[in-house]
Amino acid sequence: MAKSKLILPFVLYVLVVLSSVSWSMQEEEELGSDINYWCDTTPHPQQCKYFLSHGGHHTPRHRKDFRMLVLEIALQKAQEAQMCSSDLRNKCKSKRKKAVWLDCSKLVNQTILQINETLIGLRNNRSSDFDAQTWLSAALTNLETCFSGSQDFNLTNFVSPLKSHNLTEMISNSLAINQFFVKQKVSNDQNVDDDFPDWVTPADRKLLQSGSLRTRANLVVSQARGSKFPTIRSALKYAAGYNRRNKRYIIYIRRGVYRENIEIGNDLNNIMLLGDGSRYTIITGSRSVAGGFTTYSSATVGVDGNGFIARGITFRNTAGPAKSQAVALRSSSDLSVYYACSFEGYQDTLFVLAQRQFYKTCYIYGTIDFIFGNAAVVFQNCMILARRPLKGQANIITAQGRGDPFQNTGISIHNSRVMPAPDLRPVVGSVKTYLGRPWQEYSRTVYMKTFLDRHIDPLGWSPWDKTNFAQNTLVYGEYLCFGPGSSTRNRVKWRGYSVIRSASVASQYTVERLIAGRSWLPATSIPFTPGL
Repeated sequence: MAKSKLILPFVLYVLVVLSSVSWSMQEEEELGSDINYWCDTTPHPQQCKYFLSHGGHHTPRHRKDFRMLVLEIALQKAQEAQMCSSDLRNKCKSKRKKAVWLDCSKLVNQTILQINETLIGLRNNRSSDFDAQTWLSAALTNLETCFSGSQDFNLTNFVSPLKSHNLTEMISNSLAINQFFVKQKVSNDQNVDDDFPDWVTPADRKLLQSGSLRTRANLVVSQARGSKFPTIRSALKYAAGYNRRNKRYIIYIRRGVYRENIEIGNDLNNIMLLGDGSRYTIITGSRSVAGGFTTYSSATVGVDGNGFIARGITFRNTAGPAKSQAVALRSSSDLSVYYACSFEGYQDTLFVLAQRQFYKTCYIYGTIDFIFGNAAVVFQNCMILARRPLKGQANIITAQGRGDPFQNTGISIHNSRVMPAPDLRPVVGSVKTYLGRPWQEYSRTVYMKTFLDRHIDPLGWSPWDKTNFAQNTLVYGEYLCFGPGSSTRNRVKWRGYSVIRSASVASQYTVERLIAGRSWLPATSIPFTPGL
């Protein structure tokens, strides 16, 4: 995975945090404040002042009014970037430029959708401030993913025009402004009476608890002769044309090896893929960066539609350790769940790209950065298995991509097991394996109550390419982990790393807090709690 940074300098970050003290003022005290006052509370005040002073915008009357004005400007900048992306299409003179352009065009469009959804949701009181922070975090991550993909092929100059609209700065400002409202709500949102995530509707709860999912499937994919839907793509195409009014749509995939690359777009919400078990229903591909795809487009399965559920399926990329980045699953599906699934690859196996995701009782195999991205994601009761890399390589389990301190994202690995895969065991003493490394400036990853086997290096965490990048600004932690690789005595001495000793600190990374859900996933009898 290439590293591309949307860096908010640490000093500026400190200033922004200090400026948040002024946000404790009452709304009435802020009436009459000018644009300079409001914009000085953001990480990018100059861009804020310029755009609010031009274009006929009124002076914000209060903080909520300021938030809406900055969001409207961000949407305008995103639309300008979309037009710029359309112009880049005419410059696609090679397959690699076209691959980068396809990614960026799609990702800019998704950024527009997420900013627009935030505006509409806040304006009509249809969404929470936490929702808004999630969608804005994803909007910023989309742009980062576009720029990172261009680095896969050394085409950063090709996409540089997309950076000229100050879109990332205005989204970053929106995140900082909205964070005030998120903090106001935190103490009121700690309700732990339910064992299902908030986004699982009452109808889904009944459905997911039943033992008859296969018989209730809307359609069946089968490789048997005469099957109406012999491929998953054909089933999804049918589902896209079916008037289901956004209700849960179940596609049962019978046992078999399905060699196809699949995209579940943002026009396909509430899809459930139900397999016959991860040993028997396998979706496999072999795309890779070495094979001419970006990291983003190398995915065997890519999911954008919200509310996605997968159960009992293996997602596999067989490109191998010599083909660089090769993704098995890429997910930016908000409020998505993966239960009893397996994710198999080498470098960059599981791309948890953006938004809220939950993984329960899953197996994840890989070598370098094999769980990476900038989602708010919790792995619970999962098996995380490092494989045998190429000679001279080290294994790195996570590479979290939080590039802005106000993004509400991070990787949480809870009540899980981190172990060597069978092919690594014979050589475990000669291969270093680390818990993670910082892909972006504010990378955030925690391991909680997780078994760490002997293959984990005593240092625990790896620097990025032998530099001290992000070591002061990252947030890495371990809480009550156990096993032969869990000793923290010789862990890295970075400012951003800590051994978490407080349950209240650790609780920030639970299902309840990190993904605003309440701790349960489809049809499992394994007990677990919404918190620690």
